[in-house]
Amino acid sequence: MRNMIAAALLLAAGPALAQPVAAPAAEAPKGPHVLDPLPYGFDALAPVIDAETMRLHWGAHHRAYVDNLNRAVAADPALAKLSLEALMARMSTLPKAIRDNGGGHWNHRFFWSLMAPPGTGGQPSPALLAAITRDFGSLPALRRQFEEAGLRQFGSGWVWLIVRADGRLAITTTPNQDNPLMDLAEVKGRPILGNDVWEHAYYLSYRNRRGEYLQKWWDVVNWKEVSLLFESARAGQ
Repeated sequence: MRNMIAAALLLAAGPALAQPVAAPAAEAPKGPHVLDPLPYGFDALAPVIDAETMRLHWGAHHRAYVDNLNRAVAADPALAKLSLEALMARMSTLPKAIRDNGGGHWNHRFFWSLMAPPGTGGQPSPALLAAITRDFGSLPALRRQFEEAGLRQFGSGWVWLIVRADGRLAITTTPNQDNPLMDLAEVKGRPILGNDVWEHAYYLSYRNRRGEYLQKWWDVVNWKEVSLLFESARAGQ
């Protein structure tokens, strides 16, 4: 049954993803964007995120975003020279293939960096905790509002904690593979935390229980990395 669900998730994601994860990507185009190795093993986030989900999510879904982005920018040498962040900043002027796949690549690269094996992610730094308390009341209040926002996101998308231009923290959501760095985002800011609420991120373990996934995900949040991102955002880097 589990293998049938995994196959269904790949087929639902499109022909580019309907391949065994262990197999090399067929006709992967060369280009400026690469699929970086995960910073931990496939099973490192268990039991919150199981190894099979990680193999599918990173090895098939993320790989497809990278390959399709390289195909999309190959048609324009000027775009091929731009960083992911530079693409995000001018996304309203770019083709949909770059929006979908560039966003997918940036979002997932960011997502992997935000997680660590259970019990190793630490706690928010004093500066980040002070900002959370100022803008949300407490860390539990932030967690509750973040989970509620993730549940409200209709269909596929992401929920984010961002640093706005005024230095305050805010929670926002984006559809599909959009993110708050894009110039077309309704709420713009520098992401310091983000969770993937596409079904392929959690369905093998949680089925349709997105709320349970959102709650348990805190056990693998890498607060050390989030705190560093907060400091960089405050410094305008």
